[in-house]
Amino acid sequence: MATEILMPALSPTMEEGTLAKWLVKEGDAVVSGDLIAEIETDKATMEFEAVDEGIIGKILVAEGTAAVKVNTPIAVLIEEGESAEDIAVSAPVAAVEAAPETAAKVTPEVTPVAAPAPQAPQAPDGKRIFASPLARRIAADKGLDLASLTGSGPRGRIVKADVEGAAAVPAPAPAPETAPATASAPAASLATGPETATVLQMYEGRAFEELPLNNMRKTIAARLTEAKQSIPHFYLRRDIKLDALLAFRAQLNAQLEARGVKLSVNDFIIKACALALQSVPAANAVWAGDRVLQMKASDVAVAVAVEGGLFTPVLQDAENKSLSALSAEMKDLAARARDKRLAPHEYQGGAFAISNLGMFGIDNFDAVINPPHGAILAVGAGVKKPVVDADGELAVATVMSVTLSVDHRAIDGALGAELLAAIKHNLENPMGMLA
Repeated sequence: MATEILMPALSPTMEEGTLAKWLVKEGDAVVSGDLIAEIETDKATMEFEAVDEGIIGKILVAEGTAAVKVNTPIAVLIEEGESAEDIAVSAPVAAVEAAPETAAKVTPEVTPVAAPAPQAPQAPDGKRIFASPLARRIAADKGLDLASLTGSGPRGRIVKADVEGAAAVPAPAPAPETAPATASAPAASLATGPETATVLQMYEGRAFEELPLNNMRKTIAARLTEAKQSIPHFYLRRDIKLDALLAFRAQLNAQLEARGVKLSVNDFIIKACALALQSVPAANAVWAGDRVLQMKASDVAVAVAVEGGLFTPVLQDAENKSLSALSAEMKDLAARARDKRLAPHEYQGGAFAISNLGMFGIDNFDAVINPPHGAILAVGAGVKKPVVDADGELAVATVMSVTLSVDHRAIDGALGAELLAAIKHNLENPMGMLA
């Protein structure tokens, strides 16, 4: 029995992707776990694994095809003894722009033609249940109701591992009918700016090059437009003296040189923020629509510039990691981000982010919160400035300006100020971060 291989959703926000490369060809045998393709998402290029065993009977979407919608059939898997010639394709292979629910279904021809095709099993709510042929057979043998299982395959598809060893369960009773929900008022549409035609007309007669938007740029534009229009930002600014940190960093780097470790100022900033989130736990929060999630660990995201956009890889449990461990992990994440080889779980999540433009000579700036984060710290360059020291004397110090952008829905002004004060204290007393 032939089964479709569907375009997977490799992240919660993925709606379409580019089939960058096939790692198999028609006629190749595959088993669950084999790498079969490389898929370019809105953020990265990821390897796609087979979830069933069989033979690649037909490739429906050529490598290099862009804008392939999630759940669109991209290939057909057949069993031993079946032939690719037996596969009937009811729609042109090129129609990859079709929505998932209307995408062409690929099944072996059945005879007689007049015989009605069996209906795909459905869950009690009427939705179709996606399961591999092998999983269906095992479920039937064990008397399992597929509607009672949770699939671990792409888009929740039920695969062999989900049904093996499971005990037979009766079919669930139909859900009682409920009164139709009262229609809610439509959400206000987000402003999108002038239409393309209007902008082109404005620059008619002027030389320019049109650059089509890639998936990453589309995602950045959509998420940050939404962030600025839906998140009530407020901003807190402090100057931080770096002289003690710079001296301590030089001392540590001299001791770590034999191990090939070199700490950056950014490594100290990550650690300082992670510890501050533990000192002010109420500020370690994310907005979740109808509630606030107060996180236990300090999962800190750090913005990394890449060609065509940026990533924010997340350093999980940063409060428990040493400076050298944070440094090594950050270097690894940044390198793989630039190669667009991060897995979704490495750049999703976190409650707090850091954006550092100090290396570009930027004194200060305001960063946009990346939802659902509760705050983001914008870090400027350290510059020599005249200051008044503790004894009231005029002195010169290396001062770094930082701005904390805060989501007022989750964190109030006084709480944000407390968090920023804790960050400042940690950076101006760096030895305490090793305690």
